[in-house]
Amino acid sequence: MEADNIFHELLQRLEQYHRDLTEGSFVRYHEPEELKAILRLDRPEGRGDWTELMAWVEQYLAYAVKTANPGYLNRMWAGANLPSIIGEMVTAVTNTSACTYETAPVSTLMEQYLLRELLELVGFSHGVGQMTTGSSNANMIVMMAARNNACAQSKTVGLFGQARLVAFVNRDAHYSMDRAAAILGIGTEQLIKVATDDHGRMDPQALEQALLRVEQEGGVPFFVAATAGTTVRGAYDPLEPLLALRERFGFWLHVDGAWGGAAVLSDRLRTRFLPLLEQADSFTLDFHKMLGTALMCNVLLFNNRPDILRDICSAGDESYIFRQGADGEIRDLGTQSLQCGRRVDALKLFLDWKFYGLEGFGRRVEGYLELCRYAEQRILELEELEMVVPRESFNLCFRHLPPPGVSAEEFTIALRNRMQQLERGLVGTGYVDGQLALRLLVTNQNVDQGAIDTFLDNILLTGRELIAQPPAE
Repeated sequence: MEADNIFHELLQRLEQYHRDLTEGSFVRYHEPEELKAILRLDRPEGRGDWTELMAWVEQYLAYAVKTANPGYLNRMWAGANLPSIIGEMVTAVTNTSACTYETAPVSTLMEQYLLRELLELVGFSHGVGQMTTGSSNANMIVMMAARNNACAQSKTVGLFGQARLVAFVNRDAHYSMDRAAAILGIGTEQLIKVATDDHGRMDPQALEQALLRVEQEGGVPFFVAATAGTTVRGAYDPLEPLLALRERFGFWLHVDGAWGGAAVLSDRLRTRFLPLLEQADSFTLDFHKMLGTALMCNVLLFNNRPDILRDICSAGDESYIFRQGADGEIRDLGTQSLQCGRRVDALKLFLDWKFYGLEGFGRRVEGYLELCRYAEQRILELEELEMVVPRESFNLCFRHLPPPGVSAEEFTIALRNRMQQLERGLVGTGYVDGQLALRLLVTNQNVDQGAIDTFLDNILLTGRELIAQPPAE
C-alpha cells in the first residue's frame, strides 16, 4: 500500500464502519486480558508499513464500541452528527491551533460568529463566550471568575489573608465542582452541598439557611451553581428563587447546563426548564451530548461582562504570540483561554449549526423528551420493572425487581453487567437517595420507540435468566 492511496483506503473502511453502525451489536465484548491477546499490542514498531498500519485501524474499528448503535444507552453522548464528523476530519488534516487569528483565521471567525449567535439566543447582553474542552473545564473557569469577582486581588496576590470564600451547589451536582474548588484553592470543604427537595432540585430554603450560616461565621458566599439537568436524576434547579437570593447575598449565579442546557434550543422546553436563564451570570452547554456534535464541544457564556475572560485567563508575557486588532479589539482567542494551544472545535459545531439549524436542534431535543415519556410509560406498565424515582426530564432511573432474598443493588449490578457481556445493551447506573438504579438516557439519534422496546425486552430477558440461575454456593 502506497502513502498516496492512504486516504482512499482509510475512507473506504470508515464509510463501511459508519454504514454498519446501527447493525448488530454495539460491541464485540471481551474481558481486558482476552482483548489484549487478540490485539497483540506489543508487536514490533518502526516498520513504516502502511498495510500494517491499516491493519491496526481495522482492529480498532472491529473492537471499538459502536456509540451510534441503538444498544448504546450508557452515557450522555452517543454517535456523532455526520456534519461534525466531516469537520473533525478536516480539522485533523489542516492541523492548526485556534489560539491565534494568523494560524486559524477561518475557525476564529467561525467561533466568534457562533458565540454571538448563542449569546443572543440565551439572552446574555454585552456578554462574551469561549469554546472549552468540556463543562468540567468551563465550570472551573466560571468558579475562577466568581472568585476573582469576589476577591479582586486573588489573581495577583492569591488568597492569602482573605476571608473564607464559600461556594454552594446542589448535593447532586457534577463532581467537576469539587475538582474546581480543589484546583482553585477554595478547598472542597468550602463547597457546600445543598439539600434537595423530593424532585432532586436544590432547596432554596436550605440554600438560604446555608448562606446565612456562612455569613454569620465570617465567610463570603461567592458562588452558587444551579444545575440544569443533574447527572443521575435529570433535575433542574429553580432559577427564580436563586436569583432572588443573589440580590440579597451578592453571589455569582452560574447555570451548569452541560446536560439539560440543550433545552434552551427549543422555545417550548426553555420556558418549562430554563425560565429566567437570561438573568444568570454565566451558562455552559455541551453540544457533544444531546445535540450530537463530535466529542468534545462545549460553549461557555458570560452575561454583562465583556472583558471577564481576558481579565481572568490572561497572565504573563504573551507578546510573542498574541496580537490586537488595529482598533484594539481582541483577535487572538488564545489570550482569553486557560490553554496555550487551542484545538479547533469551531468547525464541527459550525457545520452542525448550518446543517441542522436552531429549529432542527430544537426538534431533536423535543423528540428525545417524547421518547423518555414513552420509555417511562412502558416501564410503569411492566410488572417486573419499577421506577426508582419519578422522571424529571431526560433521565429515567428504574430497576428490575429482584427475586426474594437478593438485594436490589446486587441484582441491578448483575443484570447490567450481564447485558453488557452478552452484547444486549450498555446502560449506565447511578445512586438516587442511596438506591442504585439503571440510568436510561435518550441521546442517541438512532434510538426510536422500537429501540426502546428492544432494550426493555432485553432487560426482561436478562432478568429472567438471572432469576432462573441457581444460587452460587
